[in-house]
Formats: sequence, C-alpha cells, structure tokens
Amino acid sequence: MRDVLNVLAAFVTVAEERSFTKAAKRLDISTSGLSHAIRRLEEQIGVRLLTRTTRSVSPTDAGEQLLAQLRPALADIRGTLTRLSGLQTTPIGRVRLLCPRLAARRVLAPKLGLFARTYPDVTLEVTTDDSRVDLVAEGFDAAIHFGEFIAQDMVAVRVSPDIQHAIVGAPAYFADHPRPTSPQALLEHRCINFRHRGEALYKWELDKGEESVAIAVNGPLVLDDEDLVLQAALDAAGLAIVDGALAAPHVKDGSLIQVLADWMAPFPGFFLYYPQRAQQPAAITAVIETFRLQR
Repeated sequence: MRDVLNVLAAFVTVAEERSFTKAAKRLDISTSGLSHAIRRLEEQIGVRLLTRTTRSVSPTDAGEQLLAQLRPALADIRGTLTRLSGLQTTPIGRVRLLCPRLAARRVLAPKLGLFARTYPDVTLEVTTDDSRVDLVAEGFDAAIHFGEFIAQDMVAVRVSPDIQHAIVGAPAYFADHPRPTSPQALLEHRCINFRHRGEALYKWELDKGEESVAIAVNGPLVLDDEDLVLQAALDAAGLAIVDGALAAPHVKDGSLIQVLADWMAPFPGFFLYYPQRAQQPAAITAVIETFRLQR
C-alpha cells in the first residue's frame, strides 16, 4: 500500500463500497491496513477525504472532487494495461527492425507482402544500414546480420541459407588482364574495394579446404553499396567480390566471368536476433516466424 497509485485506487474502492470492511475484502488486504493507508493519504494532502461513522463511510466534498478526477484516470490506466497485456497474445503494434541492405533484398523483400497481409495490425518499420550498431541503444526491437557479428547474449534465429561470394570481372577487363589463379595474384589486379560505413576497407576473405586468407586488395574505387560494386564490375572497372546469387545471372549470360571459384566456400547466412525477454510481444514473434528459414 506504499505506492501512491495503489492508495488512490484503494480510496476509490472504499468510496464505492461505503465500507472499509467490504473494500478490504475486495482488495484482499486487512481492514486495519486499508484504514491506515487512507489516513496516511489524508495526512499527506492535508484534507479529510472520508467521513467515518460506526455504521458507514462516505466521501467528503474534497473526497467527491478527488473521485471525479480519479475514476476516469484509473479507467484509462486499466484500459492501457489491458491493451498492453494483449500485446503478449495478439500481434499488434510497431516492430522496429534493423538490417543490412543485402539482408533486406534477400530475406525481407520476398516475404514483406506476406507479412503485411498476415498481420495487418502490426507495423513493421525497417531501417537498412550496413554498419553494426547496438540495437537496444538505438531503440530497435530486433536486427538481422551475419552470425559472427551477433553478441552471445542475444537470441538468434536463422533466416537465410548459406551464402557464397563470387569474384567476378567483365570480359573487357580480362581482355587486358590475365585471370588470377591464386589469392595472392589478386594483388596484381585492379579491384573494387568495399567499405561498411564507418569501418575499415573489407579484406577479401578466401577459403579452400583448411587454408584461409584475407587479401587487402587495391583498386580505383571504394564503394559502400553492393549494387554499385556489381555495376562497376560490369563496366570493367576491375574485379569485384559480390554475393554469388547477385552475380549468377550475369555469369550465366556472359557479361561477367567468375574466377577463383574453388576459393569461395559457403558460410552461414543471416540471422535475426533480439534481446532475451521474459515476455515476448506477439508482434515480434510474428516477425520471427514469418522470416525464419524454413528447412
């Protein structure tokens, strides 16, 4: 009964029941404890709220004024708590999701329409950003990224199959440059660099069996958008390392040539992650289940 809101709610109950005994039973507390709490409230505000006799209890004029303010206020609070409680069972409300642009294209885009149709009362707000940020500090409910970048205290759910990069170049580029036959040979080529926003240049990571290398390539361009990287490769600006699925149609039609394919081992794809919660809102569960990788 130390909490002010509880005491005010108790005052309303006493006024409605016109009895400390009945109000105490309704609130499941002792009559003496209830009487003491109301007395403390009257002392704190410096005015009598209830007139007490041996047979009845009734609000004073000041008590009636307080009741007129409290009843609608408490009804609003109860309504809000009921709606919030419904978030646990009914998918409703806003979910803020952070993900890289590649994940937005590969994971989100194919299912956004399905999500919107299935959960019309959920607003999914997506922010695409390739940099790695603290999702809690930035106010996001969940995020998508590669597993290696996800903190261990997060819950992670796989949302994409394995990803495999491809090193590609245009036929016009290879007309003037030999095809590389080893990772070290990339140092002799003009390569298109990629930089995540605010981070160092990406080193090209190549794996073959038990051997792994990271090559810091050189070239005329530093870009932060994979679509631009692909277009620059198509325009013979140099070699590029891109998502294999993105390059595949161009390799198939001959506008790009893939090299060092045996060094491009697949790696685990994207995971949706979020903080552990004792009570998971149904809207976030809806997002997880929609984008979860179906085996």
